[in-house]
Amino acid sequence: ELSLRISPVLDTMYPNTLTQLSRANPFNAPLFSLQEIEEPKHSLPANGQSHSADVSCEFGSTKYYALCGFGGILSCGLTHTAVVPLDLVKCRIQVDPDKYKSIGKGFSLTLKEDGARGLAKGWAPTFIGYSMQGLCKFGFYEMFKIFYSDMLGEENTYLWRTSLYLAASASAEFFADIALAPMEACKVRIQTCPGYANNLRQCAPKMFAEEGVWAFYKGVVPLWMRQIPYTMMKFACFERTVELLYKHVVPKPRADCTKSEQLIVTFTAGYIAGVFCAIVSHPADSVVSVLNKESGSTAVQVLKKLGPKGVWKGLVARIIMIGTLTALQWFIYDSVKVYFRLPRPPPPEMPESLKKKLGLTE
Repeated sequence: ELSLRISPVLDTMYPNTLTQLSRANPFNAPLFSLQEIEEPKHSLPANGQSHSADVSCEFGSTKYYALCGFGGILSCGLTHTAVVPLDLVKCRIQVDPDKYKSIGKGFSLTLKEDGARGLAKGWAPTFIGYSMQGLCKFGFYEMFKIFYSDMLGEENTYLWRTSLYLAASASAEFFADIALAPMEACKVRIQTCPGYANNLRQCAPKMFAEEGVWAFYKGVVPLWMRQIPYTMMKFACFERTVELLYKHVVPKPRADCTKSEQLIVTFTAGYIAGVFCAIVSHPADSVVSVLNKESGSTAVQVLKKLGPKGVWKGLVARIIMIGTLTALQWFIYDSVKVYFRLPRPPPPEMPESLKKKLGLTE
């Protein structure tokens, strides 16, 4: 009778004990196994990788970086092309403020002089250039973020996470602007020099014949001045805003939110980041617009010519454009991650080891 009573207990407990012992052995990824046993409710472990059934690839794998780059192509290429009319008016206000005194005046004069098709001038270099920029910006950001995080270690990554976002985004944008510069030069020349060229096929060969390869890269330094602060603000502000929204605004943890609710948070954080981006990068944007219009000028000469007030011309138009643009870019990028089931790490939390060091746990 005694053996009959013990037998069911042994049948249920013994296999479970063997399983735990085998998982805890030093040859079988103890950290991942122990975390999975002790914290089964977590949807994402510390490295940001979801359970294998939930994701299509490993966090930090080549496929992960490639799909992030593809998300960048869609988010930057499509959004910048969609706002070409507003960008055209903004550029014209910057290079000829006496003629184009406001956004409304800029639109009405452009429609009067060039018709509705005139508002789409420069769409081809915009699409190509910003697609290449998006590929490098988002793809390299993910790469540098993981690279710098591995250098810092888990505890320092949490403590210095804002600096990590700033460093990773600046590193990524350095390469992204080299990819963007030639098409940006063509776009500005088409949009701000009436009669010079009507499309990319006419503009690029003409610029090369007149000034050589330098014509396409003379604006890369001002582009760095504009885009690197912009991108640093874009990524760092977005990451920290998402963290704060989930902590103080969203009434439930991210893991309990639906994918749609998470994308709404993404869009909101993206718009807030976009407003700050526009303000930080606008003076350099004005310099780039004038520099690419005028052949033979340097960034210092243009800056002196514009003066303290001139560099802020067109700011309102740019805040509207960049705010909407940044929000849509993050929304599209995160949607691509959701669609392809890429690992999406939750907002960072203080590691247990750091909590013990700071005396925050018993």
